[in-house]
Amino acid sequence: MRFIIPLLAFLLISTLSCKDEVKKNEVNLQMKEVMAIHDEVMPKMSELSTLVATLKRKADSTANGKEYKDAMEDLQDAHKEMMDWMKEFGDRFNYDEILNGASLSSEKKKWLKEEKKKIKKVKKDILKSIEKAKKLLE
Repeated sequence: MRFIIPLLAFLLISTLSCKDEVKKNEVNLQMKEVMAIHDEVMPKMSELSTLVATLKRKADSTANGKEYKDAMEDLQDAHKEMMDWMKEFGDRFNYDEILNGASLSSEKKKWLKEEKKKIKKVKKDILKSIEKAKKLLE
């Protein structure tokens, strides 16, 4: 009988620590998802710049220059959106939190959810602006 209370205490502590570990793993997974979206879209930035240069020449030399100018501005807006997101993300999270899975405060866990939504929008805007520019240049 004497062993029941210590055994129950041990089981309770073990259960609680497992729940904390599961939550930490969920946060780490969310961080990896955010960074995976960023890493997927970041290589598109050079394509975006190339398209801007091409559209700029067309906007300057054609009668339909407004269409090219509008597409160019969409690309530039998408580029700025990515740069702004990266700066804000870096202001909110440090190296260890981003790359090493350091624990996040409850506030930062909320921020991470916000950042996931933001980077998804950035991705959508970049891909949409590239697609629009390519169609226009065909």
